[in-house]
Amino acid sequence: MEIHFYKYQGTGNDFVMIDNRTQFFPKNNHSLIRQLCDRRFGVGADGLILLENADDVDFNMVYFNADGTESTMCGNGGRCLVAFANQLDIIDSNATFNASDGLHHATFNNGVVSLQMIDVAKIETHEKHFFLNTGSPHHIEIVDKVNQVNVKKKGAKIRNGGPYSDEGTNVNFVEIVDDHSIKVRTYERGIEDETLSCGTGVTAAVIATFNAGITTAKKIDIEALGGKLSVSFEKENETYKNIFLTGPANFVFEASIEI
Repeated sequence: MEIHFYKYQGTGNDFVMIDNRTQFFPKNNHSLIRQLCDRRFGVGADGLILLENADDVDFNMVYFNADGTESTMCGNGGRCLVAFANQLDIIDSNATFNASDGLHHATFNNGVVSLQMIDVAKIETHEKHFFLNTGSPHHIEIVDKVNQVNVKKKGAKIRNGGPYSDEGTNVNFVEIVDDHSIKVRTYERGIEDETLSCGTGVTAAVIATFNAGITTAKKIDIEALGGKLSVSFEKENETYKNIFLTGPANFVFEASIEI
């Protein structure tokens, strides 16, 4: 079987993109997805994304982790999918699409995608961490020097521990730079390692730190290992709305692979 694919990356978070509007891809073949995402025996990616037809919006997003499991929302993946849809001439500069967590709106301009994330109303505050869902679940810890954290070791321990033992969580370590900028490193479940960037993770970090009064700006610049992002939002009563994740989404290459 020959599979034609596209490779995209958003601040180092990389994805195998497949145009599945004809429904040819065997999405229940999890071993195939794992093989395609394998960095030694396949294409190599943090995840695989299918672009599919939709009746009421521009397209549907179906996202799989590198371990082959269909997963929750991926913010950088959604941004890359918007750029992919533009390359396929499905959209021009505006997009509306469905993902696992619902409806999303986005704009595309000169390689930069601004993606509207879901509203956030529930934020758990604990003694040493925060927990919230921004389309995917995220554990947030504030640290003094994020570059000194052993993200893989500590993240793996938290990811499967305590209240997260059933489904697991993504784990983010956040350093406050100043009132309008932070640094974030993320351990992602389903990849079981640190990634260079995580869109839902940086979104969660921004909302959690503002909610706790650690930051006060409603637009925060984020430095991830793979590059720079920004998150802006509005707060209405206790709900965070109009949350936009903004950053570059880049086409890497296009090819076919024999499976």
